[in-house]
Amino acid sequence: MNTISFPTAWAAVADWLGHLGLATVYGLPGDDMDLLGALESTTVDMVLCRDQRNAVHMACGHALASGRLAVCTVGKGPAVTNALTGLLEASSAAAPLLLVAGGTGLDRVGTGAFQELDQLAAVRPFTKWAVRVDRPERLPAVLEKAAAVAVNGTPGPVYVEIPDGTAQQPVTGIAPWRPAAPHRLAPDPDVLTRAAELIAAARRPLLLVGGGARHRNADRALEGFAGLLGAGVFTTASGRGTVAEDHPLFCGVSGLYTVAPATALWEETDLVVAFGSRLEETATFGWPDRGGLPVVQVVAAEDSVVAAGPGIHVLGDVGRTVSGLAELLAGHVPDPSWAERVTAVRSGLRDRAAGRASAAAAAAAGHGVAVSQVLAALDRAVPADRILVQENGLQDMWSYFHPHWTCGTDGGSVVPSEQTPLGFGAAAAVGVKLASGDRPVVAVCGDGAFNLFRTELPTLADSGAAVLYVVLDNGGYGWLQSNLDRVSGPGSRFAFTDERPTGTGELARAHGLGHWSVAGPEDLDDAVAQAWEYCAKGVSAVIEVRVALTDQPPGMDGVAGDFPHREDA
Repeated sequence: MNTISFPTAWAAVADWLGHLGLATVYGLPGDDMDLLGALESTTVDMVLCRDQRNAVHMACGHALASGRLAVCTVGKGPAVTNALTGLLEASSAAAPLLLVAGGTGLDRVGTGAFQELDQLAAVRPFTKWAVRVDRPERLPAVLEKAAAVAVNGTPGPVYVEIPDGTAQQPVTGIAPWRPAAPHRLAPDPDVLTRAAELIAAARRPLLLVGGGARHRNADRALEGFAGLLGAGVFTTASGRGTVAEDHPLFCGVSGLYTVAPATALWEETDLVVAFGSRLEETATFGWPDRGGLPVVQVVAAEDSVVAAGPGIHVLGDVGRTVSGLAELLAGHVPDPSWAERVTAVRSGLRDRAAGRASAAAAAAAGHGVAVSQVLAALDRAVPADRILVQENGLQDMWSYFHPHWTCGTDGGSVVPSEQTPLGFGAAAAVGVKLASGDRPVVAVCGDGAFNLFRTELPTLADSGAAVLYVVLDNGGYGWLQSNLDRVSGPGSRFAFTDERPTGTGELARAHGLGHWSVAGPEDLDDAVAQAWEYCAKGVSAVIEVRVALTDQPPGMDGVAGDFPHREDA
């Protein structure tokens, strides 16, 4: 048996990170700098963040963009509680992420030690597995299991605590390190056959592609499967970028982000085949209740199964399941009238979107820039293989509605999960860019969300991640202000928005980043083109665009608490 020895626990962690092939980890270390010291002799870089929450968001973005394990490290006590929002998001987004934290030494537990906290109790609700390493010889096995748990089944965050005392002790483990690649499990053949029979009997099927299908469609098998069935294709918000949205059967984002005439397809369908979706509330918002819509749900593990209605669930890798279903359904003859109906709906979406964009531009005249104009300018300036990273505020939701924004064959998307923590997209864009090499990364966010990220502009500059930020400035928290206006009218003594300058330009320029302010559509194209030139040269840029609070996304007939009122047509 071969063994390998390390002078400290952190030296073992540093060696393991190199074994994983990680170029970058994220974090804000505590007072113990031993991990940074151990990384000095490796090729692994650490993005040193200003806030632990943002550090976990960056790692989450890296994991979602790469499909591989991402790593974040923080100190103890309040550093861990600051990271909890990031863990919540990583869990909801099914992002394979490892959080490594410090902790109080075993000899001081229960003594009121500095920053002492029962950290395992704090993180367990948000992680797949949480463990504390009080004996250094256990560390190698813990790290290898943590990676296996994070990337397999339904991916998600794991937590490893290396307390004071353990961190400075020598570590010996079995060599070499185990690989950390996810296992792609095939579905049960009998279950797959029953699912195929259910699909073959459907005359008006729809496909729903969720975030669990990410990195499982490199061969475009999902589009081929849609063609085999003549099925309309929708994604969940987190599933965007998985299928080509310029495909003739693609009809938009499901649930909250579906607009007429695509809403009619959900009234007419007789079966949904959902790949990699937990069928969460935003994905099924507005679905018809006609005695229960049958669903074939394909997910990686049983913790994602939804059994509230008729249908069947298939446990297995999305790619292998699509391949198996396609083989079983070879020779299937779909109803040609359904495919014709779907393509007609897709054409109607484009006609409707053009009208909505023109109306929004006219309404914005003299009051800023219409968000639809901003999205069109980005589409013109940034190459088609761009990855759009989004928030989930009032104005930036425009980009969720196809075809106001479309992820073509080469495009990508990273969005917040069902939890939608404010500022996630702005921070995650750093990790997305560092995971994505030369691909352009654009982050579209509201000014309220960007405000939570603003302290990381020095981090952004130091990281070398060239991200194009488009900040839609409506004066603050537009969604909250719209809800307040609905309740109190325009005369309320409370306010969530104002028009005072943000100071973003001065801070951005002080750290060598590009910055532009756009007050009207006449300046928009030049600003976007110049900002993209900055990014193409490896420097991040920020464009602040003035938008009107009344410029609400298509499909919305006003806000109503957590969800908007849906338009009737």
